[in-house]
Amino acid sequence: MHSFAPEIMLITILSLVVLSDALASRLKIPSVFLLLAGSYLIYTYFKAAVPIDMTHHFDTVILFCIPLIFMGDALHLHFSDIKKHAWSIFYLAVVAVALSITVGASLSYFDVFSGLSLGAYVSLFAINMATDAVSVQSVLSRFKGISHDIKVLIEGESLGNDATAVIAFFFIGLPWMMSGHIDPMHATTEALRVFAVSMGMGLALGYGFYMLMKLFSDKRGELFAFIIEGYAAYVLGEEMHVSGILTLITAIIATKAWIDMDLEAQEAKEGKKRKSFFRTLRVSSVVATTKERLEYIYEMAKEFGYIAAVMIFFVLAEMVDFEKLWLYHNEILVMFGVTTLIRALSMAKFAFFGKTIDSVKPVGMEGWFILTFSGMKGALSIILVHMIPDTFIHKEMFEVVTVGVVFLSIFGYGTVLWSYFTFFKKEEKQDLFAASKH
Repeated sequence: MHSFAPEIMLITILSLVVLSDALASRLKIPSVFLLLAGSYLIYTYFKAAVPIDMTHHFDTVILFCIPLIFMGDALHLHFSDIKKHAWSIFYLAVVAVALSITVGASLSYFDVFSGLSLGAYVSLFAINMATDAVSVQSVLSRFKGISHDIKVLIEGESLGNDATAVIAFFFIGLPWMMSGHIDPMHATTEALRVFAVSMGMGLALGYGFYMLMKLFSDKRGELFAFIIEGYAAYVLGEEMHVSGILTLITAIIATKAWIDMDLEAQEAKEGKKRKSFFRTLRVSSVVATTKERLEYIYEMAKEFGYIAAVMIFFVLAEMVDFEKLWLYHNEILVMFGVTTLIRALSMAKFAFFGKTIDSVKPVGMEGWFILTFSGMKGALSIILVHMIPDTFIHKEMFEVVTVGVVFLSIFGYGTVLWSYFTFFKKEEKQDLFAASKH
């Protein structure tokens, strides 16, 4: 007797994605609301539709899903936008996350979560400060009136934030939490090494695949090349004991950036006017793809991301236990409130202090509001908390708190943004960036 479990699983996932998109368009709500709720209902009440034990094969699910989750967002970032907002994205993705984890860990002084060591606080906040690219994109795509610049900041942050949180968790928080001690100098140099090596390998892979894509000129081949690049970068990074996610993000962004530069040069016809060493190195006269094919690749990558997110949501559904959620409801509310407050304070730099630094663009009160409530948690938080060894005595609390924060952030933040753009934001789209002082 044949087992049709993979086919049934695929039917379930694709049906859920299609129906969620259709209903979300009619109801004018973010599709991630329906994806999350639908995943839980199907997994809980229609077990036959999910015949594969997702938790038993969790490691395999992670390896399959991670490149697909991050690839779409990385492809959507344009090189000109990265140049324009480089320092702002760096602040959001690295500085703000590091400061947020530090502030969260300082709560150990007040024994907010009884019995946790300082290393455990670092791990818990690293897990719960990681935003989710798919959830954020799903929510923001439903709203009109968000400036392009704000979307660039949010997309850039959702990618870089995740890489920083992963490094903080695996190379600082987790070892500290499990061993009970840490060498600050060693931890700092190790984190810097991971950043440097991951980005170096990512840039090298990005250049290699960029040159490879010049050998063919069809959208299917280019899409598959990006997918292969994402998986290869992630696996290589993990095998080299650095950050597979940062290697993946760097590789995809690098390839896309060089493609963007070639397309811009071709449009401006600069290639015929002047040559440079770097342009020659890129063989810029041969373009890797076109804008039309890039749009197709991005749309397909975004759909793959939704499929991967649904698979992670099925794992999340297995972790939901309402009795345990109620048992730890105080811890969940404290973590959700603290992480929201920390995010609001870290985003305040853009609203109140950005004008003092030309490299960090001010966004005003509305931009601060949108940035604050675009910090939905999701797949990555679930992945990280699941990677904690079973021997850790507080693992159940970590899992329940993280599940609670994921649900509250998606439905809570999403509802706040949905209410604002549905009932209060009536005017036409406008640039949220104030003019910089020179």
